[in-house]
Amino acid sequence: MKTEKPEAGGTKPAAIAPATTVDPAGAPVQDLPDVDMSHPAVDANPRAGTTTDQNRIDFNDPTLSGQEAVEKNLRDQAKA
Repeated sequence: MKTEKPEAGGTKPAAIAPATTVDPAGAPVQDLPDVDMSHPAVDANPRAGTTTDQNRIDFNDPTLSGQEAVEKNLRDQAKA
């Protein structure tokens, strides 16, 4: 389903409903009816081809650097 083409300049607020769920990666899920998920620039499955171990590490903690997040996750995994 496609929405109407936006007017030139795009000055009107977008009519996109707020997210009501969160995906496994922690991102809010919003329905964007005018996004063509089959377009080559859209990655509809960014975790395709990854392993379980690759998906166990969470880099989404804004209080930690990437290195600190990896170190913390490795320590946590060693405890488990």
